[in-house]
Amino acid sequence: MSKLKGYALIGDIGGTNARLSLLNLADGELTTPIIYSTSENDSLESCILKFKKETKAEFESVCIAVASPITGDYIKMTNNPWEFSISAMKTTLGLKDLIVINDFTAMCMSVTVIDRKNLVKIGGGEPDLQAPMAVYGAGTGLGVAHLIHVGSKWIPLSGEGGHVDLAPANIGEDMILMALRGRIGHVSAERVLSGPGLVNLYEAIAMRNERVRPNMKPSDVTAGALAEPADPDCLEALNTFCRLMGRFGGNLALTMSTFGGVYIAGGVVPRFIDFFKNSKFREAFEDKGRFKSFLQKVPVYVITDNLAGLRGAGAYLRQHLGAKL
Repeated sequence: MSKLKGYALIGDIGGTNARLSLLNLADGELTTPIIYSTSENDSLESCILKFKKETKAEFESVCIAVASPITGDYIKMTNNPWEFSISAMKTTLGLKDLIVINDFTAMCMSVTVIDRKNLVKIGGGEPDLQAPMAVYGAGTGLGVAHLIHVGSKWIPLSGEGGHVDLAPANIGEDMILMALRGRIGHVSAERVLSGPGLVNLYEAIAMRNERVRPNMKPSDVTAGALAEPADPDCLEALNTFCRLMGRFGGNLALTMSTFGGVYIAGGVVPRFIDFFKNSKFREAFEDKGRFKSFLQKVPVYVITDNLAGLRGAGAYLRQHLGAKL
């Protein structure tokens, strides 16, 4: 196939903002994104028309990553008021291609093109970049996906892995699980491995110690843990978060033998990356009994690239159009 030419539009749509960028189809490079507020614009379509007018760009292919499930032609955003029909918008905008993917599918694809300087390694050996990979990320929730290489293509395997049961591995973690189960019922991994989950951990620990502070936010917990001197309950919560991130990541690595690496995305961990590097994360990641030596070989990376979602959507589109990543 001949080399791709021209530009395409790439979007990353969250609850608050829509980020749009032009993708050079030949080399995968992105222009600086233009950010549109989802509360100040009526629709995704109106933002695309604004972008086209402001940049005077010409494109016939578009790939949009959205923080919502993709179950058919009609998309109703989870955390903002936008909704649209993919086929109708494709027709209205006169597009040849309009692909809408889940934002974590985009994040998963980003690891095929991301600059290695935007990855912080947390132990393990060297990756086999043709082997399966796992990507998970704590943000508002807990996203989980795997990535496999089949023939000449990368295939993202998305799912709802953040909602599996939380799996504690010592008495302290058992007690936290019991406290959370008493408050919220079923305790999935997402209930602790997310921004809101960090607050859940803090509250379970602080209530046990009879010194809970009300109305805590995730940033309050991390600030308390990193302060000098540290708030002891915040510190225990952050340490527990790091350990449980390790246990969960180790489970993902075992499930698909991810010798291509385990990649941590999301907005939570990069905020305390130095603390995370020195935590019990790696120890917990490898704490799988007879399979400890197996997991010691699996590298883990934290993604620090703020444009990873856009890059992943771009990689998805370029592969769809015939490029080899």
